[in-house]
Formats: sequence, C-alpha cells, structure tokens
Amino acid sequence: MASTSSAGAMSVQCPAHPDAHLIEDYHAGDMICSECGLVVGDRVIDVGSEWRTFSNDKAQKDPSRVGEAENTLLSGSNLSTIIGKPSGVGGYNEDGSVKYHNKRTMNSSDRALLTAFKEIAQMADRINLPKTIVDRTNTLFKQVHEQRTLRGRSNDAIAAACLYIACRQEGVPRTFKEICAISRVSKKEIGRCFKEILKALETSVDLITTGDFMSRFCAKLALPSYVQRAATHIARKAVEMDLVPGRSPISVAAAAIYLASQASDDRKSQKDIGNIAGVADVTIRQSYRLIFPKAIDLFPEDFKFATEIGHLPQP
Repeated sequence: MASTSSAGAMSVQCPAHPDAHLIEDYHAGDMICSECGLVVGDRVIDVGSEWRTFSNDKAQKDPSRVGEAENTLLSGSNLSTIIGKPSGVGGYNEDGSVKYHNKRTMNSSDRALLTAFKEIAQMADRINLPKTIVDRTNTLFKQVHEQRTLRGRSNDAIAAACLYIACRQEGVPRTFKEICAISRVSKKEIGRCFKEILKALETSVDLITTGDFMSRFCAKLALPSYVQRAATHIARKAVEMDLVPGRSPISVAAAAIYLASQASDDRKSQKDIGNIAGVADVTIRQSYRLIFPKAIDLFPEDFKFATEIGHLPQP
C-alpha cells in the first residue's frame, strides 16, 4: 500500500527533484520520488495502526494497542498496565502458578473511586443518561470522597445521591424512586445522603417544577401532544392559583395528567400514571381532589373536550 506524502520533504528529498512529492510505500518502508522513481529513503517506520477495526465487527476484544482516555479524577491518572489471565501454557510456571502478576500500584482511594465510577456509569446507562451527567456525578463523588464528611455511608448510596444531584443541576431531574430503581440502596438512604452532600459541599439545586417531569411522563404513557400541553397548562395554573400548597411537583404533575387524560379520548387510570410517576394512587387522588373544583379555570381555552367537565370522575 502506498500513499502520496509531502510531510517527509522536510527531512528527506529527491536530489534531482527537491520539490517533488514523495510516495510512502508502507509495506516496503520506502519513500519514493514521484517524478523519477528514485528511492530516497528506506526502512521508514510506519506510525499508523497495525490493526484494522470495522464498526460492524462482533468481536469482544479490541485489537487496538492503546488504553482508555486519561481520567484526571484519579491521582494516578489510571495510566497503568493490567495483565490479563493467561490464555496458554506459556503464561504459567512449571508448578502451575501464574507467571506474570499485576503490580498493586493503585492506592485504596483510587480503587474506591474507580469502583464508584463504574457503578455510576452502570446506573446512568440503565436510564440512558448522557455522559455529561456521568462526568458531573463523578466530580461530585470525588469531592465528597476527599472531604470524608459522609463516613459511615455506603459508597453506593453516595453515588446514587450524587447522580440525583447531577441530574437536577443539569436540568434533567429524576425522581428518588427512579434513582432507587437503578441502585442497590433504599430511597430513604439516598435521601439522607442527598441532604448531607448538599450541606457538605455547600451547594444547592434548583427547585423542581411540574414541567420538569411532564414531557417524560406523558411520553411514557403514550399520550398525544395536545394532552401533554393541557396537562402542563393545568399544573402551571394550579400552582399559580395556589390550589396545591404543600404538594410535591411530581404529585401535582400526575394529577394534572390524570385530569387532562380523562377529558380526552386517551384516558389513563390513576394506577397507570402512578406507576410511571412513582407515586401512590392515593397521592394522585389527594392532589386531584384539590384541583378538580377549579377544573373549568385550569384547562386551556383551545382544549377540545372529549368528556365535558361535568362528566369527569369525581374526586
């Protein structure tokens, strides 16, 4: 395989044609003048990849001879060599023991961080969170780990709480129940770590609103866009009119979705909505009871009722 190159002209050139492009023959390791064919350089080192990787390959092993990107959150920058398990007889001594071993150069702090980062990546992957969320979560976890203010709390609970905080800081909040479902700790433990982390790092998160969850809840319920717009309008008006004091935005959003869906052709039960929103039926019912008396004032003016307000389910 040969290709045309002008980079080598800075150090090697044809004596008869100094301005001519040089052709690199990767197989032979030669540099050839494109004008007269003179070999002006030999035994040129090929700096390209020795393997070819195709996107549709199903192989689990990557033949690339490079490691992963440097992780600046680790003190050792994670640029270490790890020796895998021997695959042939050459990797064992005569007594059957492994011939080569990994040197334990990574300290305990970095090992704890690396384990936590893997857990965070797995949790984020389960609910399809982007890498920006993972990076922010890793940074939060490292800050908490370095301060050592949450001694006695499990790293899994701290990681889950950091993921919850990162989601809110990045404007894509998730509920405690959603985070609990992808972690190995209880909702109560995540809530405790959440409060302690905010206090330890002296940081804060924006208050969640009904609009933060509306589009995701409606999408999972397969509701049409006009129902989603109506539910968003109902929830916003209910908050502005102070109809739901003390109620969580999630329960208000769920009640608004229930009210809007019952007035449309795409009706959803409180149980269906509760399973998606992560709230109990009774919680939705309590919020629905608060907004129902003012339902006529909550719907958008252009909403097309499939069921008139007078025939909607009574709270």
